Amino acid sequence: MTNRMRGVAGGILLWLIQVFALSDMGVRAEQPLDNDLRNIGLGMSAEDLPRTGYANFSCGAEPGRTVPDWQSWSDCPVSSAGMREIRFGYDPETNPEGTRVAGHPVILTLAIDGTGHVAGLRIETDPKARLYARKKAFLLGVQTKSRYGAEGWVCAESQPSAGEQPVGGVYVNERCSKTISGRNLMVERRLFRRPDQDVKSFVDETRISILLAKG
Repeated sequence: MTNRMRGVAGGILLWLIQVFALSDMGVRAEQPLDNDLRNIGLGMSAEDLPRTGYANFSCGAEPGRTVPDWQSWSDCPVSSAGMREIRFGYDPETNPEGTRVAGHPVILTLAIDGTGHVAGLRIETDPKARLYARKKAFLLGVQTKSRYGAEGWVCAESQPSAGEQPVGGVYVNERCSKTISGRNLMVERRLFRRPDQDVKSFVDETRISILLAKG
């Protein structure tokens, strides 16, 4: 094993220790907060969404199309899910470190239904983040599951397909779901190296979907 690979393995082990500590905190907390992201919660009216603290609004179904704020949600086209999606970030004037969730650089998307209420939130680790931050992307899923309570998750783990390799001795490819407090949660985590990737490249990501439960 090269020094570079030993460094990756050691770093991942340290992050795992840290995140398991966070998981223990989540078990004690059990109940999620009223809001799903800062001062944003599912079910809120778009008119009540905060007017400050956020920036860089664009249409999720048409990313090149910008809008001035959330209240302009009806200017965005309807997505394949039947909602109007708006991508956004934290205001750089008040958040100089960028748009982060639990320390991870992320891409955020809010879904607003036909009645003008927040019906969904998507959080994706940013694939363009610096390597140091991107190497930890798969841990955001663990932190999310802890936040909403450790119990009740239904998870499916995929086995490595032909040629896929662990990164630093760790292979992750799982999808977990849970329904709690009127929310359908989906957390997808991936960490592995594809056959066409060199030692400096690998798949490392978390995708989180939070949707209002129907009925």
